[in-house]
Amino acid sequence: MRTWFITGTSSGFGRELTEQLLARGDRVAATARRPDSLDDLAARYGRQLWRARLDVTDTTALRQVVDRAFTDLGRIDVVVSNAGYGLFGAPEELTDEQIDRQIATNLTASIQLARAATPHLRRQGGGRYIQIASVGGQIAFPAMSLYHATKWGIEGFWESSAAELAPFGIGVTIVEPGMSRTNFGAGGAVLGAPLPEYADGPSGQLRRVLSGELPPLPTPGDPAKMAAAIIASADQAEAPLRLTLGSDAYELATTALRGRLEALEAGRSLAYSTDADDVVHVPALTASTSH
Repeated sequence: MRTWFITGTSSGFGRELTEQLLARGDRVAATARRPDSLDDLAARYGRQLWRARLDVTDTTALRQVVDRAFTDLGRIDVVVSNAGYGLFGAPEELTDEQIDRQIATNLTASIQLARAATPHLRRQGGGRYIQIASVGGQIAFPAMSLYHATKWGIEGFWESSAAELAPFGIGVTIVEPGMSRTNFGAGGAVLGAPLPEYADGPSGQLRRVLSGELPPLPTPGDPAKMAAAIIASADQAEAPLRLTLGSDAYELATTALRGRLEALEAGRSLAYSTDADDVVHVPALTASTSH
């Protein structure tokens, strides 16, 4: 039996993870802005479920809830940073408040969760972080610039932190789902105020998709299967740094990374030409020259 701490458990992946974990006998410390949304699970599983009200953008409250969860439960094996949402629109269609809240929820809160939980994980001799990110941390679409900024940012944070945490027995997994059948693109989305200049561009088209005026985007991902894969990753002895989930996520990330590598390789001569004159370049060993 493991004990999990999960943010954003009222819906989406947070709710699905909580249900599956409780069903298999694990304990879950579930946080949400509306913990009463888990009343049905509390009635069914009793003390297996620990609940707390939490808006992850309130850093002081986040630290208090994390401390209380570790104190009450004794040990937490897996910390899942899941709370987040999508903010859509061209940058100038968004308000300052919308931008600040998107960054505070999707990026800053995950960083502060890591800062709050790491001392506890170190003291207990290890554990696991799972960050629910997105394939949007590897690719970028128009009308989603602020969302992508948070997802690219959290990828960099965890890739750096993973190396720092490894000596303490703390593993890190960044989960990169594609489009899945949660409420992310509909009920969970926030849109900026439309400007007529963008009506015929990607921002206007995305609005029409979300309003039902245009056909919905393909959503191949099954949240239950994805949650099961996330749980299974915590059972691996060594944490996989990234977990790409969904056929669309795999294809989109593959295309983006290949294109980026091709562009990088095309600029190799220019990159090398800007070194100082006293730098000596040693040719890389190849299979034919290493014997």
